[in-house]
Amino acid sequence: MTHPDPSFPALHGRPDHGWVNDPNGLAHVDGVWHVFFQHNPAAPVHADIRWGHSSSPDLLTWTTEPDALLPRPGTPDSHGCWTGCVVDDHGVPTAVYSGVSGTPGAAEVVLARSDRTLRTWVQEPTPVMGMPADPALTDVRDPFVFELDGHRYAIQGAGSKLGGARILLYGCDRLDEWEFLGDLLTDADETARRVAPAEIWECPNLVRFGEDWVLVVSLWRWTGQTHDLAGVRYLVGSLEPEGRGLRFRPRAGGEVDSGPMFYAPQLLRAEDRTLLWGWAKEEQRDPADVLAHGWSGALTFARELSLDGDVLVSSPARELTGLRRETVPSDAIARARSFEVVAEGEVSLLLDGVEVCSVPATPGSPARVLVDGSLVEVFAGPVPATLRAYPTPTSTWTLKASGPTTVHRLATP
Repeated sequence: MTHPDPSFPALHGRPDHGWVNDPNGLAHVDGVWHVFFQHNPAAPVHADIRWGHSSSPDLLTWTTEPDALLPRPGTPDSHGCWTGCVVDDHGVPTAVYSGVSGTPGAAEVVLARSDRTLRTWVQEPTPVMGMPADPALTDVRDPFVFELDGHRYAIQGAGSKLGGARILLYGCDRLDEWEFLGDLLTDADETARRVAPAEIWECPNLVRFGEDWVLVVSLWRWTGQTHDLAGVRYLVGSLEPEGRGLRFRPRAGGEVDSGPMFYAPQLLRAEDRTLLWGWAKEEQRDPADVLAHGWSGALTFARELSLDGDVLVSSPARELTGLRRETVPSDAIARARSFEVVAEGEVSLLLDGVEVCSVPATPGSPARVLVDGSLVEVFAGPVPATLRAYPTPTSTWTLKASGPTTVHRLATP
């Protein structure tokens, strides 16, 4: 069934109604891809957050599953089940997530376990890790688990409105026994401070590429009397032993996505590649329209990551060419809902005469622009751009191109 709102990104696997933000718990279990996300099914606002769940056999067709993790009165997640990851713990899928019980910024680490379908979860009644004793840290959240040399570690983002962004490190060979090991990285590091300036680093992800490690952080900045979600950065460097723990030594970094609506991505180290999903915000849409249509937020298409020297490169997941249907003339996109533009020269996309994006020519590597409702994802060079543009039932898309261009209609198989 076609969603009644032409701005709804129907191919991206989100529920038809309610609020969606951070992707969580990415997993590939027994041949099925699982994407969890922050979700409020009751309204398009950030409240009563639980984990929504979509699954796919192929990264193309998505099934909306029952909500996975729910806030529970009188527990560490009574005010929300926030960002975390899913770990295959000796065959048992285990969610490691931020439980919020009321104190602004503060979160405890909570576990939940499932069977191999990841549909039914048992949430633990007590946290495995509370807030650090350091009073300078007012905000700690978003656990991410990784392995090195036969040991399992976790990181969390941290900081405060007064500054001092940090990544905290824990040992967790047993997921139900955590040991605080100190700082993996702080903003006292010159490279980190230059590339990723923020009061709080959120949603940290740490993934290995050959001999290098890439740390991805989302930038929470305090501006005036409010906060700003100020984009996402990556840092490339080495992971070195330090005391009983580890230290990340960054040497370079940059933007993960140059679009203003991209935030809080999560990475998944799959069997043969690293994938990323991000949150596409709705800050450019009239709040009255958001309430009228009953949905807010989407996740990007899956992206494959690679490292070219010190540059993090993103490209659409290889499976996404499976969404392509017939090629159509450029003027056939006028009322199209979902389409892809492959351009060898400069190309501009307009909605109702207003430019949405202008993509320069990229010799030897055609640009790709994927449009699904209001979600526009541009791949031209190593750094993509996540953009939003909101068509109405009478809107018209227009394409201007200076070189060879192919347009595909997009639809699920």
